[in-house]
This record gives sequence, C-alpha cells and structure tokens, in this order.
Amino acid sequence: MAFRPEELALDAPPVIFEDAGHSSGNTHTTPTKATWRPLYRHECAFGPPVFDSVMDNLIRNPNINSTWLFRADILHDAQDGAANPATPVDEADSLAFVADIPSFVGFELQRHVIRKLIPRNTLRDKPLDQTCLIYKSNPGGEAVERTLVIYLPHVSTPSDMPFYHPVVKGIAFVHEWTPAESCGSISLSYLFFDEQDRTVDKLIRTAFQLLMVIHKHGKGRVQGYQKRVHHDVLLPQARVQDTYTKLKQKHARSLIKGWAEQTDPEKHIFEDICIAAFMIELWRDMYGEGPFPGFVDVGCGNGLLVHILNQEGFSGWGFDARSRTSWASYSTRVRSLSGEEQDSLRELVLLPTYVSRGGSGDGFDEQKAHDGVFPKGTFIISNHADELTPWTPILAAVSDCPFISIPCCSHDLSGKLFRASPPKDKTKADSTYSSFVGWVSEIAAECGWEVEQEMLRIPSTRNAAIVGRKRTGDISSVDIPALVHKYGGTAGYFDAVVRLMKQPPSTHEHEANDTGPSVGKKSKGKKPKQKQHKAG
Repeated sequence: MAFRPEELALDAPPVIFEDAGHSSGNTHTTPTKATWRPLYRHECAFGPPVFDSVMDNLIRNPNINSTWLFRADILHDAQDGAANPATPVDEADSLAFVADIPSFVGFELQRHVIRKLIPRNTLRDKPLDQTCLIYKSNPGGEAVERTLVIYLPHVSTPSDMPFYHPVVKGIAFVHEWTPAESCGSISLSYLFFDEQDRTVDKLIRTAFQLLMVIHKHGKGRVQGYQKRVHHDVLLPQARVQDTYTKLKQKHARSLIKGWAEQTDPEKHIFEDICIAAFMIELWRDMYGEGPFPGFVDVGCGNGLLVHILNQEGFSGWGFDARSRTSWASYSTRVRSLSGEEQDSLRELVLLPTYVSRGGSGDGFDEQKAHDGVFPKGTFIISNHADELTPWTPILAAVSDCPFISIPCCSHDLSGKLFRASPPKDKTKADSTYSSFVGWVSEIAAECGWEVEQEMLRIPSTRNAAIVGRKRTGDISSVDIPALVHKYGGTAGYFDAVVRLMKQPPSTHEHEANDTGPSVGKKSKGKKPKQKQHKAG
C-alpha cells in the first residue's frame, strides 16, 4: 500500500474531543474545549500492537523524524498512574506537567512520558521538554479499537518553540482498528496556536511526513522487517553524543578554518570528532582514572583523529605511507609512558614480521618500515585503513594490545582487493562490506579476541567498528603463521611495499594537491590497488 493520505478539508470534523469536564490549573497545558484540527488520514493494515510498538520507538528516537535531533532523554515514564522510579522528573517545569494532563472523550490514559528532545547543535537550538500521552478507547465491546498518542511541547508561546519542532500547541496521532475486518486507519491532528496556522505550508508538510513515517514503520513490521543495524551496543548513546557535542564546540570551528586538504572539511572533521568521542568514552570504561597506555593509529591518513585525541589528553601517534599537507598543523611531539619522545605523525609502511620477504628487495628501506609490534597494552586504532585492516587483530594479538578496526575497502592479507564470502550469520546483509566485516571478525576471533561490534553514528556507510578489548585465550595457543596461511597468505605483499618505496613522493602527492594516486583516507578519485593508505 503506497502512502497516499487523504488530506482533510479545513472544515472537517475533529477526530478527538477534549473532555469538557476537565479543568486545568496549568496555563501551559491544553485549554478546556480546545479544538484539535485533523489534517491527514490514511488506511493501514497493522493493528494496535504494531502501532503501539512503532509509537514507542518514535517517542524514544525522535531523530527518526528529524535530522536536527540527536535523541530523547526520558525524564519520566508512568503507566496506569504509577511513576517509574528509575526515570523521575527532575525539573520544576516538567513537574507541573506531571500533575495536570488533558482528558479526551472516549479514552482512558494508559501511559504518561516526559522526554527531553536533544538537538544536534545546542549552540543554535535549545533542548525541549515534551509530554507524550498514550490513551486507549474505553472498554465496552466497541467494534473499533482506538489508540491516541498526544505530543505536548512545554512552551507557552510560538516564539518559545525551537526550530526543529512544529509551531503548534500539540500533535495528536489516532489509530483506529476494526478487528472483525482486520483493517484500520491512522490520522494526524494539530492543536494550533492560532486558527490561521491551518494554512501554513510548512506545518502541512511536516504533518504529512510525520504520518508517513508511522505508516512506513507499521507497514514494515507487518511485512516482517527486522532491524539489522543496532547502535549503542557498547556505549550509551547519550554519553557518546554529549562528548561529541563538547568536542565539536571546542574544535570544529578552528579545524574547518584551518583545513589544508581539498576534500570536504565538514564531513571528515565531524566524522573524526564522532570517532574520537566514541574512543574517549570507550577508554573511560576501559581505564577509568588509571594511566592511559597510549594509542597508535595505523594508516592514520590526514592525522586528524590522532590530533584530536592528543588535544584531549590521550597520548598517541599514527603513521601512514605518505605524509599529508595537514601533518604540518597536526603533528606534535608526544611522550610515551616510557618517557620517550617522538613525532605524533610519522611516514612509515607497515611490514608485519609474518610477511615473506621473497622476491626482489632492491629499493627496500628498513628505516621506512614498521614491523607492527607495539608496546604491550598500546591501543591500536585502524580507521578505514584498507590493506592494514585484516592485519589489525593479528598485530593486536601478537603485541597483546586491545584494538578497534573500522573497515572500509575490502583487502586480503596480501593487500589485494577481494570479495569475502557472505556472512555466516544470515541476519547480516549479504553485501561486500558486510562480508568483509564478518571476515575480519572471524580473523579476530581466531586470534583469541572476544569480538564486539558497534555501528558508529558517523556520516559514512562504512561505519562498523570491530572491537577487541578482552581475550578468550592466551596468544601462545594461536599459530599465527598457520592462521595467516589459512586466510590467504601474503604473496605479493612485500613486492608491493618495495614498489611503494621506490616511487618518488611526487607521484604520491597528498590530497591538497590532488595529483597522482590518492593516499588519504578521505581522498577523492580512484583508489590505487596495493597501496598502504586510506581511501574511499
């Protein structure tokens, strides 16, 4: 059923009526005998349980309806009049709304939620408290079951309303279901500040979109849709987003102003700030107030992530096959736990000790290669590191270091592009990317890691993070050479490294000059094969 709602006339009769006997002492709440104007109605093929589930999800995740929002923090949740002690109301303004709520003819209140809408940009938009009320039709054997969901923003005047919320006193969603015929409808009504608002195009478009989302999600549930992407598995959403907001307010403006590459600064800066926020919160869980063991970013690209983490007091360094223009601004001197000082960004090629060095070694420079062995406990970051991605859990096991890998383009252990077999877990998507993530996760598991996975909230479709911070067994029980052979071996890797070292820097210009092969993780153009750098 395509979404083609019936647009109701200006003089269409209301779908819901406030109880005339209800009186309110709160000037913020809906007045008695308020008129809720219906705007759209659409038939639906999903019953009350599906509608209830969809609306609960939308209440908890307002970002589904608005890209201007991060999330909703639940301040209060009461069912059948009993408040949930785990989510008390802690603000005076919201307390007033707990005590005084509207009644509707033919409905009984079932649930009362107060949420705080958290915008993405708190410097531009303020958070908004909003009451969400869920009603059911009075029992009595009616042929039609009705569910009513009301949104009441905690504002007194239109000027108090933030940009991301429709400028109306209230929004009502009504679901009507006839069990005998297995059919129903959904409709949306507004409680306007002024009756003239009924003709405002923006409000009409918003109503259309809000109802369309409910129809889409309800239809998907009926058709057996199961969510494959699960966010916030390892860390609470609020912690990461709050840290992201602080980092963005602290760093974004100066980073955008000083951007030295030719790629889009906002996309890449915000992406790395988000990854940095996730890393910081992950490390807080892992290390608490104890000493931080340091980190290394293999295939660090433009060095921005290393720079942000160092600025936030987490000492570490990164390396890549070629330097970037931005390194001049981002590279600093950092001190390890052992007291050694070094550059935070270094030009090195990864050559693991398990790679066979057969073939011609003419042009190979040992000083420009790193064997992938790091001090025990160093946290290894592999962010869109391409050829280095499948090596990450292996290097982490050998060095006894925790790691995070955010895969991008699919390469095997020899550095060649390839297509991994489809995931064994049939709940996963059968795509090149999903297959590669599953393949790297298998390598990590065979290296003795307890594999954890998170889908990061970054502006990229390559957003799967594989985390190894706990071991299931000692590394001595893992035959690394046999494992490398099992997963395809390293034939051709050493020759590719030698060719890379032979090529003069002028043929590997960084992104700012946009000539020659792209070598940055945020580069433009085609990505050359068998090069140790980030692309895509």
